[in-house]
Amino acid sequence: MWDIDTTYRNELQPQFDRLYEKHALLTKSRPLPAIALSKIRESLTIEWTYNSNSIEGNTLNLRETQMILQEGITIKGKSLREHFEAKNHERAIEHLYSIVNDEYILRDIDILTLHSYVLRSIEDDIAGRLRNGGVRIAGANFVPPNARKVSDLITELVTFVNDNPLGLNDIELATVFHHKLVWIHPFFDGNGRTVRLAMNLLLMRRGFPPAIILKNDRKKYYDALNQANNGKYEKLMLLMVQALERTLTIYVNALPGNDNEYIEISKLVEEPGFPYGQEYVSLLARQGKIDAYKEGRNWLTTSEAVTGYMATRKRKR
Repeated sequence: MWDIDTTYRNELQPQFDRLYEKHALLTKSRPLPAIALSKIRESLTIEWTYNSNSIEGNTLNLRETQMILQEGITIKGKSLREHFEAKNHERAIEHLYSIVNDEYILRDIDILTLHSYVLRSIEDDIAGRLRNGGVRIAGANFVPPNARKVSDLITELVTFVNDNPLGLNDIELATVFHHKLVWIHPFFDGNGRTVRLAMNLLLMRRGFPPAIILKNDRKKYYDALNQANNGKYEKLMLLMVQALERTLTIYVNALPGNDNEYIEISKLVEEPGFPYGQEYVSLLARQGKIDAYKEGRNWLTTSEAVTGYMATRKRKR
């Protein structure tokens, strides 16, 4: 179960290096201004809640999610369950922030506790409890393990994460944990949201912001998980890199004196003298070759990121 094919590193090491450079810049700049930090955390909590719930079929849009969380408004035409899912996810994030720190060590009970928040007042009889029967996942290319094995498998996974015998970096470790916990599928319901919360415990304990898988990447996300089931982690790693790059960039852009200007690629290529086309620059962004991040369906980057990448390519030639 723990034999991981790491051939993806040949392709993704520059992306890992770029994220660690941003991480080092953030670490050096701490403590961040309190007001900026509070605003970013509040905004990301709403985005994280909206995207994670939407991936699982919740029909609240981003604005409706914000209204429920910040204003306590009931949205006409939306189910009570969908309202609970929004508030529950927010409370799960608050719990996550309350337990994570630089010395945090993952525990089985923390995964169960996050799950109890996710399903509170929705399915109280199974909230925080491991499944005791078989499950099948629509669209997946595997059948989760027998329920009798689930408890031991979670303990093995937690031990693997805390010992890190393969010497994986923080991003790799969180990604492998993410996939393996999805594969174990420890609960009857609420697995996806719980997995994405628990995964971020591993990143945030190392000083990274949360990685938020976007609703618009839902199909790509499920395809990447299916590939990981066959031992191929490159697509899931890339998706995680892109999710983390987005939130890291949000924090870096909030630093005093930062002058990076990220703009939509469609607008960047229209600037006078810009030598590359939209299709090519968008491909570089999707492949993680340049410093770029996604908002909705649009990719944003900087002119310096593109020209810097091209200069590196020329030197290698």
